[in-house]
Amino acid sequence: MGLTAPTPASPAPGHESPAARARGLTVARRRASALLGAVTVLFVAETVAGDHGILLGYVQAGAEASMVGGVADWFAVTALFRHPLGLPIPHTAIIVERKDQFAATLGQFVQENFLNGDVLAERIRSARLVPRLADWLADEGNAARFAGRAADLVVTVAENLRDEDVQRVLTAELTRAVDAVEVAPLAGRVLRVLIAGGQHAEVFNAILSGADRYLAGHAAELRELFEAEAPRWVPDAVYRRLFDRLYNRLRQRLAAMAADPDDQTRRQFEAWIAGLPDRLETSPELRERGERLKRDVLGSAVLRDWSSPLWRRIKEGLRTQAADPDSELRRRMAGVLVAAGRRLGSDRRLADGLDRMVESGVRGLADQFHDELAGLVTGTIQRWNAAETSSQLELLLGRDLQYIRINGTVVGAAVGLILHVIVVGVG
Repeated sequence: MGLTAPTPASPAPGHESPAARARGLTVARRRASALLGAVTVLFVAETVAGDHGILLGYVQAGAEASMVGGVADWFAVTALFRHPLGLPIPHTAIIVERKDQFAATLGQFVQENFLNGDVLAERIRSARLVPRLADWLADEGNAARFAGRAADLVVTVAENLRDEDVQRVLTAELTRAVDAVEVAPLAGRVLRVLIAGGQHAEVFNAILSGADRYLAGHAAELRELFEAEAPRWVPDAVYRRLFDRLYNRLRQRLAAMAADPDDQTRRQFEAWIAGLPDRLETSPELRERGERLKRDVLGSAVLRDWSSPLWRRIKEGLRTQAADPDSELRRRMAGVLVAAGRRLGSDRRLADGLDRMVESGVRGLADQFHDELAGLVTGTIQRWNAAETSSQLELLLGRDLQYIRINGTVVGAAVGLILHVIVVGVG
């Protein structure tokens, strides 16, 4: 796989496109070559012309040393990326020939200097992540925006879950939760709480009210059933009057029982229900009946049918709450975030503990994965095409390297002049 450089449509400031780098490299290379060519021409001209005095001797010495320095630096720069003049000279085309060694060295460098637990921990401490996080969360605007993003994320996750999978999980979890609880003792404890709060009286009144509503709504049906059981020789009018009297007396009795807190039937009900919690908690028969009822419910399709609309209602509720900036969900999430930020900013012990937790986590990740990450760097570079890698690196570094050639040419001239001064002075 070759190393490929991105080609953005509009490069960000400080990031040149490959085409711009290529143009810059070409211009810098021409400047360095033009300077080397100029001093070469000057040296050849002075050599052909011969010795014409002291001044021209200095010019010739400077041009000679400048040409040597320029050629040496041209050779050194070129040898990094390719064989100079195409000749397979040893220790040239270094990047092409030693790409794999470079990859291993870079991977080791990254591992030792970037993926080191101490380095990462120090970087985290200097970045003051926890105080900055506390300040950011304490801002209500930031908390509201984060709550909105979090709510949208929850909705996105919910939308991408398969309803069948969620329904199966809900059913399994409900089944596991219910199966772990004995029904009869739990019902006994619940009933004991209701009795302690006096709510059993409301249960009795509800029973009476339900019975009265049933009688009121089924009078004609009950009359027909009553008359159907009457002997044929008894006149229908007699049975109708008898039914009406019994019907009215029964409804009056229900009303009297509901109105009288000291009614005998109410007292009997209260005595019966007062002993029911103990029986539910201790009676093996009631325990077995409760477990049998529980198994019947868990084994039926009722639980599965109930979990499906439950998930749909949950998902629809999440969608509605996430879309409304003033929804209860988003307000509560934002409030929790603001409170967490303020607590984190004011509680030094909590902040220090979170700092230590983050540092410990980073150290653990570095110790666990530094070999893998370093191997990723090494393996990625080793898979690059050597020639293309060299070409891309030359685009990245070549312009500065051409200035090395120019500097070598200029410094060579200065050194040549100094040496010529020394030689003339000694002579």
